[in-house]
Amino acid sequence: MKNGVVIVGAGHAGVQAAASLREDGYDGPVILVGDENELPYHKPPLSKTFIKDAEAKPQPLRGEAFYTGSVIDYRPGVRIDRIDAERRSLEISGGGALAFDHLILATGSRPRTLPLPGSDLSGVLSLRSLADARLIRELSAQSDEVVILGGGFIGLEIAATLRAAGRTVTVVEAVDRLLGRAVAPVVASHVRQRLEATGVRILTGTSIARLEGEGGNVVAAITSSGERLPARMVVVGIGAVPNVELAQSAGLSIANGIRVDHQMRTSVPEILAIGDAASYRHWFTGGDVRLESVQNATDQARLAARTITGHADAYSAVPWFWSDIGDMKLQMVGLTAGGDSHVVLGDLPDNKFSIYHYAGDRLLGIESVNRPGDHMLGRKMLGAGFSPTPQTIAAGPEGLKAALAAFQNMEPAKASA
Repeated sequence: MKNGVVIVGAGHAGVQAAASLREDGYDGPVILVGDENELPYHKPPLSKTFIKDAEAKPQPLRGEAFYTGSVIDYRPGVRIDRIDAERRSLEISGGGALAFDHLILATGSRPRTLPLPGSDLSGVLSLRSLADARLIRELSAQSDEVVILGGGFIGLEIAATLRAAGRTVTVVEAVDRLLGRAVAPVVASHVRQRLEATGVRILTGTSIARLEGEGGNVVAAITSSGERLPARMVVVGIGAVPNVELAQSAGLSIANGIRVDHQMRTSVPEILAIGDAASYRHWFTGGDVRLESVQNATDQARLAARTITGHADAYSAVPWFWSDIGDMKLQMVGLTAGGDSHVVLGDLPDNKFSIYHYAGDRLLGIESVNRPGDHMLGRKMLGAGFSPTPQTIAAGPEGLKAALAAFQNMEPAKASA
């Protein structure tokens, strides 16, 4: 075991995997390969503080001294062309090879492309990398009118940020509501009302037919109904696709991502996959999922390190997410697909409330707006397998805390009954 672990992808998942290997006592070589020429950085701020502040700098995930001090060989600006799973070797773009005993694929995802006439015009952008954020920041300073295609988290975060900076912003969403795959209709409606109150124009159930340009630069988005939306910048946020090409060409199993087991192993046991690109059978829902979140990336990275260092843990982290949209901090815990009822705690007009989602008597998840205490307590409840009754929720946070404590103090036989 002399070639050690190679990690492809230097985002949240890849960096955490490298750190966790050392924390778990792995003493072989650890090589971290990234295709950007940057010290690995936090991505969530890019759609918020970074693009509105010309002086803002990227926030490194770890200081440069971490990599040297932990004997982690970080190699920026390196692209991998091919995996030879049988020989346990990687072909490096431009020449050279990299051998491994274990390989961790933390290849992430990329923005879904826009198949429209005019999508290649200058000023049509997506946000995934620091370079993208720099370009959006630079161009937004010169653009009074911005159109954002897609009413998901990224699009709405950017919309709120640019509107607060004085831009005229229009959001265009093809389906009939915002955040269609992410939150309940009541939360989506609340977000829309708050954004529209700040002056963001939102068009749902609307598609774009083409983008119009002059001199190679975008100047407008034309809707399918013929409305012309002036724009010197168009930001495309219509979802992401997992980066599975390396794994697929190596013969690894693919199913809406790189298929992994409960220990993050792919169909080739020496190769593991984590983060946005990994697809797995979720312990909580029993269904197949692929999650795009910092929490999922870092928790899977920790588990992958434990798998390599000889532990047999199964992935059981409670999924949680967050988004900052204007004056709304959205926090989600659990997976709410399949819910058939919900309970509201708090007050929508005050912009502080939580939605508790149930399937029968089972608590599936909680969506919170500006109620971080509910979110943190929800993570504890779901982690413990505790489903409070609607009456207990109505009693407020203190009643929930007491009920959770009582549940955790029960005898194991009673707690499982």
